[in-house]
Amino acid sequence: MKKLLFSWSELTATFWFIPVVIIFTSLCLAFGLIYIDSIAEFQPGGIGHYLLTGSPDSARRVLSIISGAMIGVAGTVFSITLVVLSLASSQFGPRLLQNFMYDRINQVVLGAYISTFLYCLIVLNSIKGNDQFVFIPVFSVLFALIASIGNIILLIVFIHHIAVSIQADNIISNISESLSGNVRNLFPEELGQGIAELEKEDEELLKSMRNYRNTVLVAKSGYLQYLDGESFLNFAVKNKALIELYNRPGDFLVEGMELGTIYSDEKMEEDELKRCQSYFLTGKARTPQQDTEHSIHQMVEIACRALSPGVNDPYTAIACIDNLTSTMCYLSGVKFPSKYRYDTEGTLRVIVKPFTYEGVFDAAFNQIRQFGHSIPSVAVRLMEAFIVIDKFTKNQQQKDVLKKHVRMILSMAEKAFEELSDLDDLKKRSRLITGF
Repeated sequence: MKKLLFSWSELTATFWFIPVVIIFTSLCLAFGLIYIDSIAEFQPGGIGHYLLTGSPDSARRVLSIISGAMIGVAGTVFSITLVVLSLASSQFGPRLLQNFMYDRINQVVLGAYISTFLYCLIVLNSIKGNDQFVFIPVFSVLFALIASIGNIILLIVFIHHIAVSIQADNIISNISESLSGNVRNLFPEELGQGIAELEKEDEELLKSMRNYRNTVLVAKSGYLQYLDGESFLNFAVKNKALIELYNRPGDFLVEGMELGTIYSDEKMEEDELKRCQSYFLTGKARTPQQDTEHSIHQMVEIACRALSPGVNDPYTAIACIDNLTSTMCYLSGVKFPSKYRYDTEGTLRVIVKPFTYEGVFDAAFNQIRQFGHSIPSVAVRLMEAFIVIDKFTKNQQQKDVLKKHVRMILSMAEKAFEELSDLDDLKKRSRLITGF
């Protein structure tokens, strides 16, 4: 079920899905309104005389004008979208293109104009006006007029949205919201009493108690997008086996490499090993569903590009640091999942490669520190971020990770800063962190 939900989530995130749904809806609406017009008798007079079309020629003219205008504006919207995608790719990085493509407003606007064009064509084809038979779909034409008015309003909303969406602060804010939501879904539990970790010797003992080691190989090269942990656990319980996985979502897999090992009492059949392969989904790009570091890397990429000599925009990098600080403060108070998965009877069944606090911290700040090594304002803001994070840390392991990054920044500053007062300012802030 979770695999189907993941596939559905990936489908709805594509650029074409929403427009296609809108187009099919408009086609069904066109046939439905034509049917209503065929069974309804329009009586001219009253207010309907001014709102509804009264002759076949006028209905054709109205629909022809609307359809021509809609397909023209659809081309303009498509051109604007391509320009924005090109600008975003050059300024913020190609990996951010999917954020613009997943934007619901862009999808709805494109779908609305194309669907209105097709709606008008279908209704236009239904109009009959000769000596033997006259059919004027008055309500269908009226709906086309209402839709055209709505599309004009939608065009204004689209232009405003495009102008706002390419601003750096809004892009960073949107990525931060996506990152926060993803982190809260993957790490919902607050820090508390967890299951004790096994010693390395005990883990090796549990593996050695099995007679056979069956290797699961990667079926297709690509980024690991989804790992069906529930199916792996059920598979291990069914076969009374212990499964060790070497990769996690976000890792790049090469066809034929070892994906994991199944420790069992009996040798596994080839069909069973292939079934294990189906519990992994690989693709051409990383996705945020199970990959905590995906959105972090997007934020880091913006910061690194801003710190490049060709751009030299430290304020954008500082905005990225501020948003990453918020994420790390939250992660400092949650319980990272253990790499051990047990069945209902308490038997160890799956050993995974987990996300760690140190790994996420490194992903968030290492590259920013490296690219901003000669910019004092960036180093100072990193140190201020660590001061804030220090107030949220809960255990000594987290504090050790924080201290490691503080030492790296101080070491970098001593080698790169030309002004001693900047270095003194940085050291003064480092003393506000616990243990310095």
